[in-house]
Amino acid sequence: MSRHFKRTLEAGEYPVGNWLSIGHPAVAEVSSALEFDFVLVDTEHTTMSLETVEHISRAIDAKEAPTEAIIRVPRNDPSRIKRVLDIGVAGVMVPMIESADEAEQLVDAVRYPPEGIRGIASGRAAEYGMDFVEYVADANGSIVTIAQIESRAGLESVDEIAAVDGIDALFVGPADLSGVLGVFGQWDAPELQDAIDRVVRAGDRHGTPVGTFTASQDLIEDRVEAGFDFLIVGKDTAYLADSSRAAKERYEDAVARHAGSMPATNDE
Repeated sequence: MSRHFKRTLEAGEYPVGNWLSIGHPAVAEVSSALEFDFVLVDTEHTTMSLETVEHISRAIDAKEAPTEAIIRVPRNDPSRIKRVLDIGVAGVMVPMIESADEAEQLVDAVRYPPEGIRGIASGRAAEYGMDFVEYVADANGSIVTIAQIESRAGLESVDEIAAVDGIDALFVGPADLSGVLGVFGQWDAPELQDAIDRVVRAGDRHGTPVGTFTASQDLIEDRVEAGFDFLIVGKDTAYLADSSRAAKERYEDAVARHAGSMPATNDE
């Protein structure tokens, strides 16, 4: 395992990621060609299957780039986490972690015995058994484990969650968090900014990096200034929508200007 993303986190090098919602390896290949440090593959709010995640992982591995795949699973489920990790990805992000107990359960699901409960099998992650012993020996210290903070309960317990051994990073989920705070979509609302500050300060106190996501390039500098240690700077569907909208509007403006400059015709 290359451990690129984990090393950049531990070194405080501000790794940058891309959010993948479109379940096609080509999107991952583009991100890898641009040398993003990681891609976040969302299997919580998409229809992506484990087979799709495997294809995306292969596409990333085939590129000569440092990019690694982090998979957001739908819930804190040891069976799902195990199956994702057996694909050979760099780590997992788990939504709605709300207590130290839940964070400890997450760490247990990621780690092999005796430190955890992950079942041992010779899948793709272990080169189908050809790298079995080495992979098992290395995995507990290599896999990135990220806990999402996106609820009031998570905010209340953020210090305890950040202190759990084996939680490599916290991740502010801005959509859900703004929703529970009553300011959904108001990314600069004081209530959301206060919550962000609370998570960032908890991470600082316990030496746990904190990241978040923004679909707006206008907010990137604000998020860096807020103290985040890593950032997902955009989403594939948003890139497609924004670029398509801009091109369409530019074409329509050009047509309108051209039509306005045409000389009037005389029908008589």
